[in-house]
Amino acid sequence: QVQLVESGGGLVQAGGSLRLSCAASGRTFGSYAMGWFRQAPGKEREFVAAISWTGSIYYADSVKGRFTSSRDNAKNTVYLQMNSLKPEDTAVYYCAAGQMRASSLTDQRAYNYWGQGTQVTVSS
Repeated sequence: QVQLVESGGGLVQAGGSLRLSCAASGRTFGSYAMGWFRQAPGKEREFVAAISWTGSIYYADSVKGRFTSSRDNAKNTVYLQMNSLKPEDTAVYYCAAGQMRASSLTDQRAYNYWGQGTQVTVSS
């Protein structure tokens, strides 16, 4: 069982930055892939970034070059550094954990554990 708690969301102006953190319980954190997903009002939840247990990182095209994901296995924490934020980045951001093939890292159905979400609002 893995429990995830996100933090770091908030209100920021366009062009600004935020860093989200996701703290995980459990002693096997290093064996899990960690994903970031977001859901904007009226839209379906979508993939943002994922980092495999080996450290490979994947990004959605919409955030490439602006967002950076990293993990610290010693702290059981994964991060999402978000720069050059745009109003269209406004959403509830969720972190998720799972054990899957690399080909499924962007598929939210492959993740077994989810955090409660943190709101990110980008004003224009």
